[in-house]
Amino acid sequence: MPVNVLFAGRPDRWAEYQPLLDAALTREGVAANLSTDIPPAEVDYIVYAPNGPISDFTPYTRTKAVLSLWAGVEKIVGNESLTQPLTRMVDDGLRRGMVEWVTGHVLRHHLGMDAHIVNPDHDWNPGAPPLAPDRPVTILGLGTLGTACAKTLVALGFPVTGWSRSAKDVPGIRCLSGDDGLDASLHDAQIVVLLLPQTPETENTLNARRLALLPEGAVILNPGRGPLIDDDALLAALDSGHIGHATLDTFRVEPLPADHPYWSHPRVTVTPHIASDTRASTAADVIAENIRRSESGQPLLHVVDRDLGY
Repeated sequence: MPVNVLFAGRPDRWAEYQPLLDAALTREGVAANLSTDIPPAEVDYIVYAPNGPISDFTPYTRTKAVLSLWAGVEKIVGNESLTQPLTRMVDDGLRRGMVEWVTGHVLRHHLGMDAHIVNPDHDWNPGAPPLAPDRPVTILGLGTLGTACAKTLVALGFPVTGWSRSAKDVPGIRCLSGDDGLDASLHDAQIVVLLLPQTPETENTLNARRLALLPEGAVILNPGRGPLIDDDALLAALDSGHIGHATLDTFRVEPLPADHPYWSHPRVTVTPHIASDTRASTAADVIAENIRRSESGQPLLHVVDRDLGY
């Protein structure tokens, strides 16, 4: 008997997702009725995005899992009507997109490329940048995306420190954890990349005290979540010159308001939440695999821990 799979993502994404999900489910050997219009009491699985049409999960009494299309779950994890198992998106498209954005901007700042790309006075400054082994990078967050970025930067020769709330062991990476480890990870970091989940515990991870621990002229990259940074503290550190530059892809309010000081600050680069995105072509495979696993009695992949918030 086919399972009923409700697509509850953004309506304009249905035309893109429908053939890819159908094909992926077929490859996994899952007979499915995939639709955007299934009576709630008959839905077996929900393919979900926070910007889709569902906010109350109470009517979905037989639903076996809610399969999120987003990597971040902060917009849903506190929803009291959600009692079904929740999975987050972990797929190759998200990983590749994040690795490319982080690597590109690490190299941009490491090589000092901005001074050559925007040089209206035609200044001739032949000083060469240091080599990668002389540029310590710290990545805050050693989940799937943070670990992938760390491994890529290590392969390029950068000395990488990774910090996570719980202890991790990643070959080739100096791994730290806990509050003391967080402070230690910042002391020599010339480039800091934020890839932590958004939880009450991670809000304002980079506050005034921790920004002051960084060496003079350090660069901040935030493709993670806006609330990881205390905005006022960062602006003050940029104004003083202690922080050399911040390249920010995520913000507390998105789109970033036109009058926000980040737009006009000479030491800030704003990118419009493009570091990584869910690609339908790869996300469909993850969704189909999880439905197959559930239907065959296997545990779901990437289940969210409600207590931790990710």
